Amino acid sequence: MGMAAVESQFHVLAVDDSVIDRKLIEMLLKTSACQVTTVDSGSKALEFLGLQENDKNQTCVSLDNHQEAEINLIITDYCMPGMTGYDLLKKIKESASLRNIPVVIMSSENVPSRISRCLEEGAEEFFLKPVRLSDVNKLKPHMMKTKCKSPQQQQKQEAEIIVTQDNQESIDTTYVVPSQQNQESDNIVQQQQQKSQDNSNNNKRKAIEENLSSDRTRQRLSSLTAI
Repeated sequence: MGMAAVESQFHVLAVDDSVIDRKLIEMLLKTSACQVTTVDSGSKALEFLGLQENDKNQTCVSLDNHQEAEINLIITDYCMPGMTGYDLLKKIKESASLRNIPVVIMSSENVPSRISRCLEEGAEEFFLKPVRLSDVNKLKPHMMKTKCKSPQQQQKQEAEIIVTQDNQESIDTTYVVPSQQNQESDNIVQQQQQKSQDNSNNNKRKAIEENLSSDRTRQRLSSLTAI
């Protein structure tokens, strides 16, 4: 498989303390052409995501030496020792760098209050075990969210487009106005040249008429002198 094909895959982090359930969800996700990373606890999931639980104040801190992998979706079991799927969900949604990653909860128990609590906390879906291929097919629209730009990036891009349009309009306006001025200037120059030409022609006519009149006068004078 080529490098471009791998980069175009969705990367899912699956969290479950049961090895059988991890193998099942991994198989289903790979059937849907997803890249899968599996871990067996919530704390390992946070570590993989670049966060580490701090027992003193129950918050997560970033690991400076961790190279963060791009995760498009997290699917986690609800009932796990140490940290439940609900606890993991809350920590992810409280993290500024991870809160936009979609989270799906799995559980073998159908407890309506548990389901509603997870959905209210920000879970995208709540699947009952065993997870089926039809359930996995519902994940793609949620994974697509991480492939799209964030609202801030989208607003920035739209602002850049508006600024570009404004600049283009100002350029067009700047281009049109001088051309009109140049055209008007050319018209004025042509009018002045036409006036100069007309004046020159008028002067020539006057000179010719004066010469004719002077010649006529000379002829009359000479004829008078001859008489």
